[in-house]
Amino acid sequence: MATTLNAVRGMNDVLPDEAVLWERFEDAARTVFAQYGYRNLRVPIVEATPLFVRGIGDATDIVEHEMYTFEDKLNGESLTLRPEATAGIVRAAIEHSLTYERPQRVWTSGPMFRHERPQKGRYRQFHQLDVEALGFAGPDVDVEQIVMLARLWRVLGLTEGVRLTINSIGDPDERREHRSELVAYFEARADQLDADAARRLHTNPLRILDSKNPAMHALIHGAPKLVDRLGPGSRAHFEGLQRLLADNDVAYEIDTRLVRGLDYYNRTVFEWVTDRLGAQGTVAGGGRYDGLFEQLGGKPTPACGFAIGVERMILLLREVGETCADTPLAYVVHDGDAASRLAWRAGEMLRNAGCNVIVNAGGGSFKSQMKKADASGARYALLIGSDEVVADAVSVKPLRETGEQRTVAFADLRAVLEAQ
Repeated sequence: MATTLNAVRGMNDVLPDEAVLWERFEDAARTVFAQYGYRNLRVPIVEATPLFVRGIGDATDIVEHEMYTFEDKLNGESLTLRPEATAGIVRAAIEHSLTYERPQRVWTSGPMFRHERPQKGRYRQFHQLDVEALGFAGPDVDVEQIVMLARLWRVLGLTEGVRLTINSIGDPDERREHRSELVAYFEARADQLDADAARRLHTNPLRILDSKNPAMHALIHGAPKLVDRLGPGSRAHFEGLQRLLADNDVAYEIDTRLVRGLDYYNRTVFEWVTDRLGAQGTVAGGGRYDGLFEQLGGKPTPACGFAIGVERMILLLREVGETCADTPLAYVVHDGDAASRLAWRAGEMLRNAGCNVIVNAGGGSFKSQMKKADASGARYALLIGSDEVVADAVSVKPLRETGEQRTVAFADLRAVLEAQ
């Protein structure tokens, strides 16, 4: 007997009952994105490794430890399963000159891959909705994306489930100056650093500010704050962001420890967070990355974007009691060749009217078919036997509510079901 094979650890199946909620979330997101003019762009799952090294930063946890990288057997090229989507979208925009004539609002979705320890809401293969505005310089598009997310939360019934935090991490020159101050501050207190902070001190000290270790928070609270050292341009951008958020009645908190985990960010960074999911509390996050186009060989192009972690959103929707079902309106039970033909006619007629209908397949007695009809969750069983064939009729039996079984003419079936 062959050995049973299981999914790779941290790469999970999404079964039909769970996928219904995924579809509800994704449908809502697509609808909201379209309302703001964002169009779908699809990029490969596999990219050349240097794209992520140059785009994300070689001193980040992702590049140092988490990427799934392998050698192409045909040409020896180093390839990587995408750990995030922004670098690929910018690569596509440069390669196809997407912003040559006008700025672009785009979104993509699909699996991302990071080799890390699986835990609740955090997997090796995970899924994101990624939204980018390419070629927009002002804080208005930053706010547009935040307001768009606020609308999505309302559509999903999450207005009480998430809150917005914002910060500005300035421009590269301001960050370099701040970096020197941070290194000096933490070096003077090296004995108080945990192992993770000590490792990052001389490679990516800004990430120390994002430490999840409670023992580090008092030390971090006293560290120099970049938001206090912003230059005129960055400060005007941040003040404009706050002004527009207030104009749109979007509540927010300024979190001076918020830095995001990727090197390409500048100026605005933001996260929508929740207390309902434990340590994995970020459900959406992003910000500006005005220098990424140049880093990847393109012309200077301002940009802003965010990503939503789908697995975490599904956990959050379940936490607030959201359920979703894709049960059919009717399940057609039939017996005999003539009844089977009439069952097919009934199923197609109702589908043409926009109804979800299952016609029994694989035969079976009326009793066994009725068990399947009940298990399907359908509101009605439509019964077709020899008597119904002779009368060109269908018997309708309610499965989820009280009511007597009754026989209706085939021509009246659609109207009878629509009237229920």
